[in-house]
Amino acid sequence: MSFLIRVTGAWTRLLTDWLDREPFEAPHLRAALNAHSVDDAVAMVSWARLLDEAAALRPDHPALGLEIGAGVAARHVGALGYLVMACDTLGDAMAAYQRYERLFYGAGIAEVHPTGANVSLSWPAGGGGALADEVAIAALVSFMRQQVDAKVSPTQVHFMHPASAERKAANERFFGCPVLFDQPRTLVSIPLPLLGLPLSKRDPMLKELLERQAQALLDALPDPNAFDQSVQQLLARLLPEGQVSVDKVAASMHQSVRSLQRRLADSGLTWQELLDRTREQLACGYLRDQGLSLAEIALLLGYSEQSAFTRSFKRWTGLTPRAFRAQVKQGR
Repeated sequence: MSFLIRVTGAWTRLLTDWLDREPFEAPHLRAALNAHSVDDAVAMVSWARLLDEAAALRPDHPALGLEIGAGVAARHVGALGYLVMACDTLGDAMAAYQRYERLFYGAGIAEVHPTGANVSLSWPAGGGGALADEVAIAALVSFMRQQVDAKVSPTQVHFMHPASAERKAANERFFGCPVLFDQPRTLVSIPLPLLGLPLSKRDPMLKELLERQAQALLDALPDPNAFDQSVQQLLARLLPEGQVSVDKVAASMHQSVRSLQRRLADSGLTWQELLDRTREQLACGYLRDQGLSLAEIALLLGYSEQSAFTRSFKRWTGLTPRAFRAQVKQGR
């Protein structure tokens, strides 16, 4: 399975930020990191090599992966971070992570299992090795801690690689729980009561994105009425879940499909026209955010494939998403 796994270019900025905090000049490593744009898909083996080069700067650091991962922010995980932070509870965030994990790794590889008083997320070997795994799990737990007011810790963490007593102690201090090494899978076990905790932290990037989304919804119709706006707001919430249909929207609004279509017709709109206009305006807003890849934008708009989004966007605007983004970047 490891040949399928990659990380995003935005994820490699975790290492750039760590270099800045230290600070290390590391010109060769910085050049290699700067060669990746945030939209790039970076093979896991390439990410592992970058981490190994960083490890050579601090050869005796027993918690290097934890230190790098602890610097995680929404910008490092792109749309997945935005989607998680828009959730109501930690449990919702975990479900969103599992649903959209392929945005990050290029494949959905996590498995979720209830185990008594806990729920566990586990991953098979991803081809990145010990340091990549520690960075990933440290970032996952750190991001979780950033979103809630309470001090939260897993019940248990497992890694597949062996570790010295010093490394094991550093991990247990960081995670605040027993950490087992030489295990068959990487695993994080979380107490079930934590899943009900409300998410209280917000990132400025998320606020900016949601504000832009709200403005796009207002702009999607020349003279929107309250009903049209309520349908659009519902669409914006449902689109990232995929499979948006007139039946699902009508049921969510507690009315029949015929009633929904009749009320839209009063504004001179069909269901498909409203869906297309909403997607077009949201797409234009998302494309202005250079931190979102085209694949991420496609999923935010409810498309299962980037190619379907590209075809739709070209039908709406006469441009491909990439060409539109290039014009925006040039200030045209």
